[in-house]
Amino acid sequence: MEVDEWHAPRVLLTVDLVILTLRGSRLHVLLVRRGIEPYQGEMALPGGFLRDAEEGIAEAAHRELAEEAGLDAASLHLERSGVYDDPGRDPRDRVISVAYLAIAPRLPEPVAGTDAAGACWTPVDDVLTGHVKLAFDHRQIVEDGVERARAKLECSSLATAFCGETFTISDLQQVYEAVWGIRLDPRNFYRKVQQVQDFIIAAGPLRKTEHGRPARLFRAGPGRALHPSMLRPAAPVTEEGDDDER
Repeated sequence: MEVDEWHAPRVLLTVDLVILTLRGSRLHVLLVRRGIEPYQGEMALPGGFLRDAEEGIAEAAHRELAEEAGLDAASLHLERSGVYDDPGRDPRDRVISVAYLAIAPRLPEPVAGTDAAGACWTPVDDVLTGHVKLAFDHRQIVEDGVERARAKLECSSLATAFCGETFTISDLQQVYEAVWGIRLDPRNFYRKVQQVQDFIIAAGPLRKTEHGRPARLFRAGPGRALHPSMLRPAAPVTEEGDDDER
């Protein structure tokens, strides 16, 4: 009996980049406006196909970030955050995407290039609520990336990177609120932060707040992993707490 010769299926590989930063008091994600089909004119994550068989996946991620948004990926810590392989996710062909995540402070305005018609920072809430529509399955990739970033704030000292050299507990709380997307009780937050070993260290004199009350100043401590972790509350607060200790 003859056996049909087996042929490997045609599968293409892309990278998609979830780049997050804080602008004002809101978490933003980097998006580009597609300049080519499919989904021409629609918003999407920066990314694209591997250039050739010699290019590594991480190398492609760095290249696409520079080409599509004009950002220097060498200054970011890109970590692989997921693989997306639904057979119908791309109308062009069978395409598998490897997603990368970076969350960093003080990122510059992006500059569109190559096949992107525009690039901008967009509030994450606008994407998660569907107010801003994304091409392909990029909304799911953003959702997964944001959840991963939120988890990083629970177990690492990443939040201090978004504060100045010295900061108040209130400043730090605002970072957690922006990334987690919830309001926190000031007293509970203060108590939790003080329980974490080597997270923050007292620094300098008191600083006056807009309410006229002095606030203690801190700087980032030597710890990178938080012990115990800063776990998200089961439910956000509904009323303002007392901020005397902030």
